Amino acid sequence: MPKFRKKPVVIEAVQFTEEMLKAHLFDKQPLPAGLECVGSNYHPERRQIYSATVGVKTLEGFMEASFGDWIITGVKGERYPCKPDIFAQTYEPVGG
Repeated sequence: MPKFRKKPVVIEAVQFTEEMLKAHLFDKQPLPAGLECVGSNYHPERRQIYSATVGVKTLEGFMEASFGDWIITGVKGERYPCKPDIFAQTYEPVGG
């Protein structure tokens, strides 16, 4: 079977963290571009999250994101989550 190499393209990405979700739920801070919280159960006074569904609207539909996932903005502005191990195997930092 023929083999192919991914063309080098520069993408933007941000790693989704629990701190981002807490800032959104408790301090009304915006989530990074593309991320949406579509359901949550939390205690504001204790600043405790019991459950939350966070994800990205992709070309294939809504995809959930977990803490640690990278939210990638592709070359055409599309966004999608990527697991940390796949991200590390696929991407490397760009200087500047």
